[in-house]
Amino acid sequence: MAKARDKHPFVLPEFYVPWPARLNPNLEAARVHSKAWARELGIIGAPKDGSAPEIWSERKFDAMDYALLCAYTHPEAPSPELDLITDWYVWVFYFDDHFLEIYKRPQDREGSKAYLDRLPQFMPVDLSTPMPKPTNPVEAGLADLWMRTVPSKSVEWRKRFFESTKALLDESTWELDNISEQRVSNPIEYIEMRRKVGGAPWSADLVEHAVFAEVPDRIAASRAMLVLKHSFADAVHLRNDLFSYEREILEEGELSNGVLVMERFLDITPQAAAHLVNDVLTSRLQQFENTAVTELPSLFAEHGLSPVEQANVLVYLRGLQDWQSGGHEWHLRSSRYTKPASGGPGTELNIPGLGASVVRLPTTPGALGLKRFKSFAHVPYQPVGHLVPPKFYMPYTTGRSPHLDGARKDSKAWARRMGMLDALPGLPGVYIWDDHKFDVADVALCGALIHPDATAAELNLTAGWLVWGTYADDYFPAFYGYTKDMAGAKLFNARLTAFMPDDPSTSTAVATNPVERGLADLWARTAANLTPSARNLFRKAIQDMTESWLWELANQIQNRVPDPVDYVEMRRKTFGSDLTMSLSRLAHGDAIPAEIFHTRPIRSLENSAADYACLTNDVFSYQKEIEYEGELNNGVLVVQRFLDLSPTQAVEVVNDLMTARMEQFQHTVATELPSLIRNFNLDARAQEKLNLYVVKLQNWMAGVLIWHQTVDRYKEFELQGSRKPMPHVHGPTGLGTSAARIASMFSALRQS
Repeated sequence: MAKARDKHPFVLPEFYVPWPARLNPNLEAARVHSKAWARELGIIGAPKDGSAPEIWSERKFDAMDYALLCAYTHPEAPSPELDLITDWYVWVFYFDDHFLEIYKRPQDREGSKAYLDRLPQFMPVDLSTPMPKPTNPVEAGLADLWMRTVPSKSVEWRKRFFESTKALLDESTWELDNISEQRVSNPIEYIEMRRKVGGAPWSADLVEHAVFAEVPDRIAASRAMLVLKHSFADAVHLRNDLFSYEREILEEGELSNGVLVMERFLDITPQAAAHLVNDVLTSRLQQFENTAVTELPSLFAEHGLSPVEQANVLVYLRGLQDWQSGGHEWHLRSSRYTKPASGGPGTELNIPGLGASVVRLPTTPGALGLKRFKSFAHVPYQPVGHLVPPKFYMPYTTGRSPHLDGARKDSKAWARRMGMLDALPGLPGVYIWDDHKFDVADVALCGALIHPDATAAELNLTAGWLVWGTYADDYFPAFYGYTKDMAGAKLFNARLTAFMPDDPSTSTAVATNPVERGLADLWARTAANLTPSARNLFRKAIQDMTESWLWELANQIQNRVPDPVDYVEMRRKTFGSDLTMSLSRLAHGDAIPAEIFHTRPIRSLENSAADYACLTNDVFSYQKEIEYEGELNNGVLVVQRFLDLSPTQAVEVVNDLMTARMEQFQHTVATELPSLIRNFNLDARAQEKLNLYVVKLQNWMAGVLIWHQTVDRYKEFELQGSRKPMPHVHGPTGLGTSAARIASMFSALRQS
């Protein structure tokens, strides 16, 4: 073992592989077919027409054995289907190596863009669209595979497969840019981009084809199905990172590898980084399991899936599981990757029989998946004390609107008209908010900081939306969190859409509480001036935020501290990031083509800004949420649990993440926006609007931080002063339990 450590940068951890791998009996036929196909396309050796140099020799092709990969990852595919799937994987790995040799090593950005821009022409969703003539083995292979694959699938599946294939191809430039700049990404950026570059979402789409079971289009974009696809993809990619570290980092000069990312970000050894990457991999697999068990049943019921449709989804999930385990077996055998020594003792059993393979009996807690239990071990309402905020990295400043005093007065009067400052019906003296809580939150100040140049009317509208979002975020757990009433919470959420009609003047919905009343009023004042596309975008931002509260409630019901990746992605929604960003888009995005907002640079800016703001809130609200509210959806707690750190240490890691996201924001502005402007040929007016939008995001981040540093909402003296003992009410007492007492009161009223 000592020798292995001297030879390799780290010893492989023992992996959590919950599903046994099986081997397709059609392996040998697929080997013969794929080799003949690759030779015909010019993938083996140098193409006869000289369109590419030799990337793979026959010996190299045989050693990598992609037929074995596909036989393991698709154990039940009939022979013709296995041949097709194997050809796809031969093609995708060849593309990766071809791109490395032709464009990555020479760092040819201009040539790579022209090359990548042509490839979508060989993937027509409408099969009547003619293709250009292929000029190299990559184009020829893609053209052949596309026409052998998509005719049997629906148009909806073709669109999904087109997008995942295009992302796989296009985002190769991200890796190229990082190599050129000698830049290692931060962990959040890496996970997001690796999904696109690494291609596992593309693999997940191919699984539908291989198992002859298509996911119904009406649920394909649901949270549950996307989490299943993304957690599958993350686990595939992180597993590959552990096996490919030596090849990529030590031989190829790559910088896009999860082990290296963790190593650099946390300043730890490769061995420690490898174990941490394996922990994230395990957590993603367990997120897959949790989502399948806890979210799919309600998804099926709510969308009315037929028994056949449900069976198709389950067959697809089994296909993803087969891929996960089969991919692990292939990594252990393929010559494509150096084999670091294995760190776990384990026990292997060889089981004879058709389709059987090696079964490994795990022996370590990590390989057994036992670390999942610490996610369920959180004890709510623990005294954690005041957390001293760290020194935040904030390179931007913002002003304060001169209309702040008016916005404070008007937003409070509006909240009172909506009933937000009233006692709850039938419960004298019990409030979600009273005058004091409203004043302490000073939400209008946040609006004045994030929109310093707003007119008085614009600031009043911004302040109204911020008041509504903050109140609703307090209202929701008070009524549904402590009672664990998921059915009531879903009904509450479903009703909100009725208050956001296309034409507010035609709405017939009757508001029954301050949240509905406030939404109806704000929507009517906002939507009337929006184009249909802008209105849909804005409605979606609100729906995403309110639906994300159901995810928080589900975690509360399970007493489950979220998986780190799932947390970051959902936190953007629970915080309402898209809602407030949409306000900026509506005011300043008229001259910007809509497709700009779907590009990688803009998504990078928005996600980086959102993560900075969300984690800011998590640091300041830690004591309020953990000690006083019994909450567990908090980034500091997520890091604390996952890395086994103290709260103070966890805050340091969170602050490092905030800094990294801010630096990514700055990097995107400096290096990617100029290219975006050139690529889309934006005129002077559009450039001005785009630059103004970037300034709005900068103001937003700076304003959110200043607001948290200024208001008393999260300060310990205010938290202590908010306790209002009510001894006549049965139920939990103590700090932060007022909402639980509200639930007790409702229960008593229902029984009386």
